Amino acid sequence: MSECCANVACEYEKLRTRQRLTLKAVLAINLGMFFVELAMGLFSGSTALVGDSLDMLGDALVCGFSLYIVARSDAWKALSAMIKGGIMGVSGLLALAYAGYKFLHPGIPPYQIISLIALFALLANSMCLLLLRRHRQEDINMRSIWLCSRNDMIANLAVLSAAFGVWLAESHWPDLIVGCGIAVLFLRSAFHTIRQAISVYTAERDGGHDQLVAEPVRSSSD
Repeated sequence: MSECCANVACEYEKLRTRQRLTLKAVLAINLGMFFVELAMGLFSGSTALVGDSLDMLGDALVCGFSLYIVARSDAWKALSAMIKGGIMGVSGLLALAYAGYKFLHPGIPPYQIISLIALFALLANSMCLLLLRRHRQEDINMRSIWLCSRNDMIANLAVLSAAFGVWLAESHWPDLIVGCGIAVLFLRSAFHTIRQAISVYTAERDGGHDQLVAEPVRSSSD
């Protein structure tokens, strides 16, 4: 019996080790793309790129927290989710503030830069999706991160559509609208994240049954 328990514990630890390695890789990709998108977004004056860069930062922080709580209880995951929700909310407000600045100081961003960086971001999220694919059925923590990367690809496609709109209309409005849309999704996800996290944490604190934290770790692009 003890040998069986030892084998189970060994397999469990191997699983957690594989998950940690994957999370570290996804964290590095998202953090790298955050700096690239933010720099190019500010350089080109693209609201959509700045908003998507904050999405990348949010994903990097989600991976960082998930790395820390990968083997912890639902109460820990709920506390972590509250912090994630707060970060997403701040990111949404920053994206809206930048959109407001661009509204007052309009300028047509170069669609070539927007489309090129959006394609790089789409490639980065595709890599993350492939890395996370084999882990998506292992537990709710890993599956939620996989869903984050999958949903982020929708945001990348939205940025590409903004670049196409800028080229087609020769106007800054498509970029501004997409940037505002990403910011609103940040705020929406932050609200649902914090609300669900409080519910789960309260249940855990009061000794209720374990609950799965599916909502808190969703991306702002849900």
